[in-house]
Amino acid sequence: MEIITLKQALIPASLRSASISAFGFPPPCLKFHPANHGRRLLMTRAAVAVEQQAQTRVSLIRIGTRGSPLALAQAYETRDKLMATHPELSEEGAIEIVIIKTTGDKILTQPLADIGGKGLFTKEIDEALLNGEIDIAVHSMKDVPTYLPDGTILPCNLPREDVRDAFISLSARSLAELPAGSIVGSASLRRKSQILNRYPSLKVSIIDVVLTCYSS
Repeated sequence: MEIITLKQALIPASLRSASISAFGFPPPCLKFHPANHGRRLLMTRAAVAVEQQAQTRVSLIRIGTRGSPLALAQAYETRDKLMATHPELSEEGAIEIVIIKTTGDKILTQPLADIGGKGLFTKEIDEALLNGEIDIAVHSMKDVPTYLPDGTILPCNLPREDVRDAFISLSARSLAELPAGSIVGSASLRRKSQILNRYPSLKVSIIDVVLTCYSS
């Protein structure tokens, strides 16, 4: 008398590493006589279909972000706040973090201000949002253009952290103590404008840098 094993005969190769008992079939039910296999065949196929659906489930919310440490921290903070507010999103796989490489990430040899300024770190993410590839875009506010792309809105902000900039010097304790003509290095046009507005006697040199702890 031939004995047929459900796990071997009915489950696709891609799912054979799974346990039938996980579908509600205890191990003793894995073997049966061919004459009585009709009902169990249908039940097993249904169980396999459920497992396949679970494995291919589409995330409820896809969050688009850059791949830098700060950008990912902001994206995960957004995810955690969504999960805290909507418990149904706490299920594994309900929220997906989608990393998108932007123009600003690809250009490493030219000053960013010389090739387009605003939008260099947001354009591709916004395009993914408009194309339906993601559901939410998480940006650093400093990277967001003054005018948002048509079809997008800025509905909320994460709670702000410390907004102060750091001043580092070998001798002076503040910008006010620097002698006229001193050169201040910065990676931000915004900071350059603020410094020159307050201290017009200083010079500001824009330096493009990538800091792991700062890049967003």
